[in-house]
Amino acid sequence: QVQLVESGGGLVQPGGSLRLSCAKSGTFFSRYAMGWYRQVPGKQRELVAAISSDSTTNYADSVKGRFNISRDNAKKTVYLQKNSLKPGDTAVYYCSTRIGTIDCWGQGTQVTVSS
Repeated sequence: QVQLVESGGGLVQPGGSLRLSCAKSGTFFSRYAMGWYRQVPGKQRELVAAISSDSTTNYADSVKGRFNISRDNAKKTVYLQKNSLKPGDTAVYYCSTRIGTIDCWGQGTQVTVSS
C-alpha cells in the first residue's frame, strides 16, 4: 500500500516562505508524476503544482512565480517551496500521485499565512 507523508506546514507571516515535503513509500518513485493540492473549508480541492516523471512542471496561475515544485528521486520525496506567501495561500496542502487508476493522497498539512 502506497503511503504519502507530508510535512513542513505551519504558521508563517505574509511575505514569508515555507517548504513542504512529501515522502512516498514503495518503489519506482521516479516513474510517477506527483502533485500538490490545497483545500480550504467549503471549497473544492485545487491543483497547486505538479511535476512529471521527467521533471516537467506546471503551476496554478495563482502561484506562478512564487511556488516551486521539485523532486528528489533518491529520497523518494517531492517538495513545494513557497515564497512570498499571502493570506490567500492559507489551506490544507495535500500531496498526491496516481498509481494505475487509483489516486493516492497524503493526510494533509495545514499552512496558515497570517500576521
